[in-house]
Amino acid sequence: MTQPANWTQAWREQVVPKLAQQTWDLIVIGGGITGAGVIREAAKRGWRCLLVEQNDFAWGTSSRSSKMVHGGLRYISQGELALTRDSVRERQLLLDNEAGLVDPLPFLYPHYRGEFPGRRVFSGVLRFYDFIAGQSLQQFHPPWQVPLVAGGLQHHNLNGASQFQDAVTDDARLVMHVLAEARALGACVVSHLRVLDRVYSDNADEAGKRRVSGVRIEDTLSGEQFELSCKALAQATGVWTDAAGLSQQQQHIRPLRGSHLLLPSWRLPVSQSVSFKHPVDGRLMFIFPWEGATVIGTTDIDHKDDLNQEAAISQAEVEYLLAGCAKVFPSAQIKESDVLSTWSGVRPIVVKNASGEHKPSDESREHVLWVEPGCVSLAGGKLTTFRMLALEMLQACTAFNGCSMQETVQAQSLSASRPTDDCLAGLSSSVQRRLYGRYRVTWSNFCAVFKEVGAQKISNTPMFWAELAYACEHELVVHLDDLLLRRTRFGLLLARGGLALLEQVRELCQPRLGWDDQRWAHEQQRYLTIYQQFYSLPSAAVVSL
Repeated sequence: MTQPANWTQAWREQVVPKLAQQTWDLIVIGGGITGAGVIREAAKRGWRCLLVEQNDFAWGTSSRSSKMVHGGLRYISQGELALTRDSVRERQLLLDNEAGLVDPLPFLYPHYRGEFPGRRVFSGVLRFYDFIAGQSLQQFHPPWQVPLVAGGLQHHNLNGASQFQDAVTDDARLVMHVLAEARALGACVVSHLRVLDRVYSDNADEAGKRRVSGVRIEDTLSGEQFELSCKALAQATGVWTDAAGLSQQQQHIRPLRGSHLLLPSWRLPVSQSVSFKHPVDGRLMFIFPWEGATVIGTTDIDHKDDLNQEAAISQAEVEYLLAGCAKVFPSAQIKESDVLSTWSGVRPIVVKNASGEHKPSDESREHVLWVEPGCVSLAGGKLTTFRMLALEMLQACTAFNGCSMQETVQAQSLSASRPTDDCLAGLSSSVQRRLYGRYRVTWSNFCAVFKEVGAQKISNTPMFWAELAYACEHELVVHLDDLLLRRTRFGLLLARGGLALLEQVRELCQPRLGWDDQRWAHEQQRYLTIYQQFYSLPSAAVVSL
């Protein structure tokens, strides 16, 4: 199937009716980071592969994570050394290959008198961490030096601070980048296709089980239903993982919610992540710079709300996060009125016992893979290790489709140098690095839009207006919240979801999306409602026009 250059709704309307005309080597269910990794690795091997997502790409946890590409330091204390080893290795690959999208981030852990772990214990853990990573990046700052690296940090009873290295990303942009690579390699990737049921072959195996041979799909935009055929099915649906299939393994999904606050950077300026223990329950928290703003996170509680609704922060979580911030930055006096936006993600934690006898933070972050005839499913896992999880799923799928694991085509090197004749002349090296890291796969298309729209930034953010225009033309924007909450972080980084700038967004984007005035008005109110319910404080005033 030949895919047009522009990934738009018009492209989608042309492609969806043709999906049932062939038998796919692999159908991937789920458009988060794991599903994106699976479809990219399949495309590298020349498989005829299709990914379907019931909502928007990265709609779930993959746009609402803590943004950290962790090396797995905390897993050492839990005895999960293999997970630490894998995380360190994958983090380094991402830093090497995804420069500008995955970036190094120093972490500072202050040691206060009477708190565990102290300097010596923590230093020992860091030495072991460095040994696994194969490099030594730790450093200790005595008390007098700490204000020089973290101004405003609580100095009472401070014994110094340990510093180490990790990494940070924009999770939704990482998903879009991986999907763009998959498409460039021949994969077909479509959103708003919901899997209603599996389709099974007529014949059963020796154990009496029928093989999965396809899926029944609903196009949620048109309401049309149809069947797709495949040789192998990969289910990477996170917290929506098939409960029946997992229960056969005597395991369960325990949905855990992690919520975050976003502040203007001027209100709490930090140049690195400050990690610390919460004064109430001793949970590890962090405050770090992200996209020109400051993040306070995260909570870790059981999520008992409807999984088909976006997760939202509770008032208790807001107060918990502010209390943690007050411990380490008391003079900042951060209040609810300082908060730009919030987000909450639900982690799909696999547990042996559904009773919740362990504290949420004590649950393992290991993943579980299980295989049924014709179908491979995965639950759990971490953002950092998505590539490894994808390869594990792919290997299991070869038992059903007979495809090779040998790579037949190579994705463009993520560390490849940018073309010298490009559109970013005059911009700082850090800005060039950021843009190239995000849009490298379709760089010529991005440059064309950038030259047309110009190098004007959106208010006091790192975003350019050209990024919105590019997403409208090349990244399958179906709803306005796709554009403002995931393709870009417009709605998170601007006060009240960017309400004051929505008319400018309309002037730029409405013609590119092909929406009439009635459609735009509907989409704008829909976006503001979503922002109000799921990305603002519970006590915030209603945002409307």
